[in-house]
Amino acid sequence: MMTPIERGDLIAAIDIGTNSIHLVVARLTDTSGFEIVTTQKEVVRLGGGSGDMKTLAADAIDRGIEALTRMAEVATSLGAVTYAVATSAIREAENRSDFLERARAESGIDVKVINGFEEARLIHLGVLQALPIFDMRMMGFDIGGGSTEIVVGQGSTLLAARSFRLGAIRLTERFFPGGRVKNPTAITRCRDFVQQTLAGVRVEFVGHQPEILVASSGTAATLTEMAAARSGRDPANLNGAMVSAAELAELVELIIGTKPSKRGRIPGLDDKRSDIILGGAILAQQVVALTELDGFTYSAYALREGVLLDRMPGPAAERLQNLRRGNVQRLARQLDPDFEHAIHCTELTLQLFDRTTALHGLGPAERELLDMAGLLHNVGLFISHSGHHKHSYYVIRHSEQLTGFSDNEIELIAQISRYHRKSHPSKRHAEFMMMSEPDRERIRILAGILRVAIGLDRRHQSAVRSVRVLWDDAIRIEPVGEEGADLSVEVHAAQERVSLLSEALGREVIVSPPSEVTPAA
Repeated sequence: MMTPIERGDLIAAIDIGTNSIHLVVARLTDTSGFEIVTTQKEVVRLGGGSGDMKTLAADAIDRGIEALTRMAEVATSLGAVTYAVATSAIREAENRSDFLERARAESGIDVKVINGFEEARLIHLGVLQALPIFDMRMMGFDIGGGSTEIVVGQGSTLLAARSFRLGAIRLTERFFPGGRVKNPTAITRCRDFVQQTLAGVRVEFVGHQPEILVASSGTAATLTEMAAARSGRDPANLNGAMVSAAELAELVELIIGTKPSKRGRIPGLDDKRSDIILGGAILAQQVVALTELDGFTYSAYALREGVLLDRMPGPAAERLQNLRRGNVQRLARQLDPDFEHAIHCTELTLQLFDRTTALHGLGPAERELLDMAGLLHNVGLFISHSGHHKHSYYVIRHSEQLTGFSDNEIELIAQISRYHRKSHPSKRHAEFMMMSEPDRERIRILAGILRVAIGLDRRHQSAVRSVRVLWDDAIRIEPVGEEGADLSVEVHAAQERVSLLSEALGREVIVSPPSEVTPAA
């Protein structure tokens, strides 16, 4: 276990893999998360050879040291404390000391070689940072160039973890040298080999009955991008995107049927990975088949983000549970010129949500989305006041800071924020119509509630302290302030904003000064 460092420090994590070396520099925040400062990736192909990868070639060491030195210079220039971990290629090499000694002498980096279990543990932490799966029983797999790590966990508890000597480069050089399928039986032999190697996975991992299968790192990212390109999905934020078993099967057949020299033309497939994608895709397909789940969900975070999380103060469970709201608060503080107004509006919004639960029937998941949208609804003011609701949608949808949410959750938050003012959700709005009907209904209700709450703080003075809600044929909302407070401005502003909520709930909504009547809810 790594020793945590203090909040506010800049830290750099370097992941030295078989295929590539990655750098991420981040600043630890006081909201149980981190803020990415910069990233860098270089394909170096440290590992090679169809055997056990026992020797690092001299030219591979040169490429690796040159890339590591460049990354160390970036981290040092930013004043970051750097932690570097090496995985399969270095771990298995008999001459790894040649690389490690040169790394220390030429880049100033003391590289820590981690075993397969530690690699899996850190990948698990990284995945939990990226996706809203803390309360789920998850199975994750990470296909590298030389090894594949498989984990099962729930929350911050790791239930099982193993590292297998299976990887995109290792399989390619054993069965598809140069990326070519020289013999049709090579596909069958590759599948059989993977199945035999993973023979115990069904009992050891699937036996834990995971609810979701998560895939991370380069092979998974490429397959997700390819699936998105084929289906027309937005490739802007693929974190949380799902690749079904059927889509994966189509991708494998597409790769097999395309000459290696032309694979780089396949939409979503990076030319630098085109020669090793077949082995990785077959491996991914076999893992999915073993679980009997309908595909995998992609995590944009993996090992290096796990290293960052492992450096942070506080218990992992507490950090991960606070991650989502912390990231939202950080983005809102950066971009909203009156964040205190957003906080107060959100408090009133959640009161309205709680006091109308019997009417809208939504639950904790929707309440959290509304909480996040309330905090973020004015971030578009950073761009301009005119049309800032539309700018808020864009900022939320394309922010890289909102880790911990699925892509669909980010879209929902963005749309709830977008409709906090001006026009109602409409068939004329393409993004709204792309949502499922249940999601569209959620957006109408939640945005309708948010609109009224924003009106209740029209003067940005927090004059309304709480709300009462009564209903029969109509819904009556009564703001409550300090004794004798004049809330006429807030009442008028909120009443001007009730139409969307009234449409969504199918009842007249009336905002009026507080009465002496005991509230119904």
